[in-house]
Amino acid sequence: MRVGLLGLGRIGAFHAVTLAAHPGVDELVVSDADGGRAAEVAARLGARVGDAFDSDAVVVATPTATHAELLMRACAKGVPVFCEKPVAPGVRDTLRVLEAARRSGTVVHIGFQRRFDAGYAAARRALAGGELGTLYRVHMVSADPHPPDPGYIPLSGGIYRDCHIHDFDILRWVTGREADTVYATGANRGEAFFAEAGDVDNSAALLTMDDGTLVTLQGSRYNGAGYDVRMELAGTLRTWSVGLDPRVPLTSVEGLQPPGEPWPDFATRFGPAYVAELDAFLGAARGETESPCTVDDALAALYLAEAAELSRREGRPVRVTEVIV
Repeated sequence: MRVGLLGLGRIGAFHAVTLAAHPGVDELVVSDADGGRAAEVAARLGARVGDAFDSDAVVVATPTATHAELLMRACAKGVPVFCEKPVAPGVRDTLRVLEAARRSGTVVHIGFQRRFDAGYAAARRALAGGELGTLYRVHMVSADPHPPDPGYIPLSGGIYRDCHIHDFDILRWVTGREADTVYATGANRGEAFFAEAGDVDNSAALLTMDDGTLVTLQGSRYNGAGYDVRMELAGTLRTWSVGLDPRVPLTSVEGLQPPGEPWPDFATRFGPAYVAELDAFLGAARGETESPCTVDDALAALYLAEAAELSRREGRPVRVTEVIV
């Protein structure tokens, strides 16, 4: 296959290495707004600089504001496309892409890499297989060791759309349930640029699922101990944890100290998952499987993020149906 890659920032450069080494990729074509960066990556990986859409499949890792139009272009050309989350900054543009994908029948795979993490996949199988019994409670944590660049925050959509959308997606995927209500809040404990952008740097939310399961969620842009992403599922028979591994950035006062160095960032923690999701996309692009991360899935997660942000702003529980267009 010839695979095109648009965008060579941090995650795009990571995908470039994965695609260049993939046995199913015969040629990698890269493109970036920074021509020098594209030339450097191409030379280092044996790729070439060119039109990424002149390919059998295309991977989009450009800034969020460009996603919708690039996805629409892929659908118009009938080129299978992988795109980092989100589909678009807002619901209406996401719906435009959804309609284009349905109309064209083009494979559109959205990048929610946690679905390809071994721990989350095992928890999903265990819950579906009855090992946990009836699920009563879920707790999730998503915490970055340090905040992103200040210029990114006004364009990010806020912590619930930018960061916790991964939690919302994996919650739906692991449990197989939908959320009914969201009650979210947040605080500013760090730099002023979060508040100036109308955002928060620490977050907490309570979700009630459609079967009554209670879900708590916490997040931070300032988790100095390291990158921390976990999920706990408490059922009537057993409680399972995802992410409580030897590198989890926790200190136990009882002495159960994880032996490894804390995870430094998302790329290191989810490295194998990022590789696996691109492999799954290439299989879908070849027509061997169906994409497991569709625009419909991305829209469902976005609705939860929209409900959380509305709840945070208005200080009240929000039914998810309030934000569905």
